[in-house]
Amino acid sequence: MAEQYSFVTKWQIKAPLQEVWNAIYFSNDWPNWWKGVLSVTDVSTGNKDGIGDVKEYTWKSALPYQLAFNMKLTENKPHEKLAGIAFGELEGNGTWHFEEKNGITFITYYWNVITNKWWMNTFSFLLKPAFQYNHNVVMRWGAEGLAKKLNAELLSY
Repeated sequence: MAEQYSFVTKWQIKAPLQEVWNAIYFSNDWPNWWKGVLSVTDVSTGNKDGIGDVKEYTWKSALPYQLAFNMKLTENKPHEKLAGIAFGELEGNGTWHFEEKNGITFITYYWNVITNKWWMNTFSFLLKPAFQYNHNVVMRWGAEGLAKKLNAELLSY
């Protein structure tokens, strides 16, 4: 049976919202600055706002395994919100929220997925804490990479 995972990640970075938004929205560039992102490949193109775009993401982690899944963009509110549905080795949804206050961009990411790899589901009773730890490590890598890319101060992650 598939195991459910729900994560909330919060980053604060002293950088303009536009720059932060661009770095997250243009995810094909993630492998250049986000440790753990091995590749981002365009699968299909949606409308002029990107709705319906499908990209395949391949991730590595602190643990010795990789995950690949597709994300379809379902919502695009520039500088405010990005949302999509995942399918493949993970299924579910992810939503990025952005807000800028006093020169600090606040980013919140909600990630609610189930796993489709047999071994992850079979051994989830043992491995779930490790998978949670691993997710946090990969997201920390993203925050640190984003700050470095933007030459900005990372205030929290």
